[in-house]
Amino acid sequence: MSAIIEQVEKSSIADDLGLSQGDEVVSINGVALKDYFDYKFYAIQEEVELHIKYKNGDEEIFEIEKDFGEDLGITFDNVIFDKIRPCANNCAFCFIDQQPDSMRETLLIKDDDYRLSFFNGTYITFTNLTKADKERIEQLRIGPLYVSVHTTDGELRSKILKNKRAKEIIQNLKWLESLEIPIHTQIVLCPGLNDGEHLDKTLLDLAGFNNILSVAIVPVGITRFQTNPVIQKVTPEIASNVIELAEKYNQKIGQDLITPSDEFYILAQKTIPAAHFYNEYGQLEDGVGTCRMLLDDFESKKHLLPKKIKEPVEFLAFTGRLAKDVMEVIWGEFNKIENLSVKLHIAKSNFWGEGVSVAGLFTGQDILDELLSQKDSISNIIIPSVMLKDGSDMFLDNMTVSELEAKLGAKFHIIKDCYSVDELIELANSLC
Repeated sequence: MSAIIEQVEKSSIADDLGLSQGDEVVSINGVALKDYFDYKFYAIQEEVELHIKYKNGDEEIFEIEKDFGEDLGITFDNVIFDKIRPCANNCAFCFIDQQPDSMRETLLIKDDDYRLSFFNGTYITFTNLTKADKERIEQLRIGPLYVSVHTTDGELRSKILKNKRAKEIIQNLKWLESLEIPIHTQIVLCPGLNDGEHLDKTLLDLAGFNNILSVAIVPVGITRFQTNPVIQKVTPEIASNVIELAEKYNQKIGQDLITPSDEFYILAQKTIPAAHFYNEYGQLEDGVGTCRMLLDDFESKKHLLPKKIKEPVEFLAFTGRLAKDVMEVIWGEFNKIENLSVKLHIAKSNFWGEGVSVAGLFTGQDILDELLSQKDSISNIIIPSVMLKDGSDMFLDNMTVSELEAKLGAKFHIIKDCYSVDELIELANSLC
C-alpha cells in the first residue's frame, strides 16, 4: 500500500504544483507516511518538503513555504499507507472463515486496525496492539473507537477469540477510559457461549464505564459453510430474552446504552424502538437502528410522492428477509400511486444459506436463481448498493450488474443510500 492521491482540490497548493490523481506521496519532510494521521501532522507545518512520484515513474521534490495549518489540498485513495493490521484471533464465529476460498480477496482480509476503527468504524479487539501502537493512541487520543467485547469474562473471551491476550479486556477498556477516549462496543451473541449469565455480567461491567457511548448486541451470523458445531443460531426466544435484558439494564442506569440490533426485534416480532433509543445511530453499520432510521425518513417525506405517473410501470424490489417489514410499509405507499406497481421480492440466499438475511450479502447468482424463472414478467429491478463492491457494479461473487441485466432482460436501479428514501422518491417523480 502507498499514499496514492485520489483527488486534488482545485486552486490548492497541490493543484498549483500540478499534482493529479494516481501520483504518490513518497514522503513529507523525509518521513515515509504510515497513514493519514502522519499526513495531517507533517502537511500542516509551515515548511514542507514534499517528495512526489508521478504516475509515469518520474520523481520530484518540492520545497513549500506556507501558513501553519494550511492543507496541501490532497485526498487519498485510502487512510492506511503501510499495511493494514491483521487480526490475531481465530474466533469460532468469524464470518470470514465461513466463506469459500473462491470469494474476492478483499473479502478474506481479517483486519483489526485501530486506525480503521477511527476512520471507518471497524471493530478492534486489542489483541494485536503493540507497545508502540498504544503509545501512538495515547498521543493521538483518537475517538470514538469501536471495540468488539463479546464478553468481559477474561477466560471466556480468551476461549472465544482463541487468543491468550483476549483476557485483558477489562484492563484495556479501563486504559481507554483513563485516556477519555469514547468508544462504541459490540457483543456478537453466540447462544451457549456468551449469553445467559455471561451476557448479564458483561452488560453489568460495561454499564460501569464512563466513556462507553453504546453497547450493540448482534446475533451471530451463520452461513452454510460453518462447520463448528459450537455455533448455534439465535432463536426468537433468545432474541426476546436479549431485548428484555437490555431493557432491564437501560432502566437501571437511566439511559438507552444497550441497543440490540434490528434483527433481534424482527426475530422476536417486537416493535422497532423509537429513534431516541439509538444514541444518535452510532452503530448503523452493525444493523442497529437501520429500520427505524429508514421508517422515520419515509414518514417525513412520503408527502413528496406523486399521486400519478404518466404510463403504467412495474418494478420488482429485491431484498432480504431482514428488511421485509420496513419495505412492506414503504412499497405499500408507492403502490398507491396510480399507474405504478412495485412487487417486493423477499429472497433467500442459496449461496450463503438460510442463516443469512441481510441484503448486503446477496450474490449475483442468488438474484439470478430467484428471478430467472420469471424474467419474462420483469422489466425493472431495484436493489440497494450494499450488494455491490464500493464504487463498482460487481456483486460478491464477481458477477456484474450488466451481466445480470443481459441474462434477465431487465434494467437494474441501484439505490446508493440505504438509510434514506430520497432516491426512491426521486425515481417515482421521474416517471411523472
